[in-house]
Amino acid sequence: MRAAVRDRYGPPDVVELRESAKPEPADGEVLVRVRATSVNPADWYEVSGTPYFGRIAGGLRRPKSSRLGTDFAGTVEAVGKDVTQFRPGDEVFGGRSGAFAEYVTVPEDRAIVPKPAGVSFEQAAAMPIAGLTALQGLRDKGGIQAGKQVLVNGASGGVGTFAVQIAKSFGAEVTGVCSTRNVELVRSLGADHVVDYTREDFTRGGRRYDIVLDVAGSRSWSEIKRVLDLHATVVLVGAPNGHRLLGPLRHILRMRLAAVPGSRKAAFFIAKFNKADMQALGELLEAVKVKPAIDRRYELGEIADALRYVGEGHARGKVVVTI
Repeated sequence: MRAAVRDRYGPPDVVELRESAKPEPADGEVLVRVRATSVNPADWYEVSGTPYFGRIAGGLRRPKSSRLGTDFAGTVEAVGKDVTQFRPGDEVFGGRSGAFAEYVTVPEDRAIVPKPAGVSFEQAAAMPIAGLTALQGLRDKGGIQAGKQVLVNGASGGVGTFAVQIAKSFGAEVTGVCSTRNVELVRSLGADHVVDYTREDFTRGGRRYDIVLDVAGSRSWSEIKRVLDLHATVVLVGAPNGHRLLGPLRHILRMRLAAVPGSRKAAFFIAKFNKADMQALGELLEAVKVKPAIDRRYELGEIADALRYVGEGHARGKVVVTI
């Protein structure tokens, strides 16, 4: 099979396609023929090896693993002993390391669930990391409920486009912040209000918010605090990668420390894969409460170009790779 790999940190050009043996499913595992995958900012960080803080887990001088990618959607080709939930021919999606490849093996009790009928492989592959981040951030960290006032700062990116739709599915009133070229996209996703940050400062507006899902990381705590309700939560998802050692963590740490005194909270988390939440995403897709916004499509042989585009930070929705 073909797989995207790299042996050192660097620009996207260090990634290359190599032939390797097709894996065999172990007991309790499912072999998936990958039809589509998607690229996330985390993939770009993993390739570049920045911020350096991330190398503690991934390998200080060289990557511990050569394989890349996590999101996948495809068809079950074979199953290992004792697998009961899936059979060959089933269409599935989920998350598993090494997904930038033609095949991937996944334990059946992990983050793999049926792909809803009527949803394309590309749409399903766009969902896992970004969708889980939006869902867990709003629900588990933000405590979202019907009627809550939610602001999504960075509403046109991968996580942001899902966050707008998921917040609406909970019955919240949603404000999306984005640039001029993305106003219509964010409005089409169901946002009740759209703020063009090139023309208006949302931290000077008259609305107050119960939850701010901050994907852009573009404002300080003192600025965001002006529009927070008394017991609001700011869920920190991302920030510009301006610091080579800490990257987005520098902004996140500053926000967390500044929020310590007072009743308003700043929460940071990293999404965790689990079957229950993957099933929840599948239900949202099936009910058409969430529809992935796909910006660009690449083929596996163009994975370096896809990584480069995502690393530039201007993707509108998701970037998918067909295999």
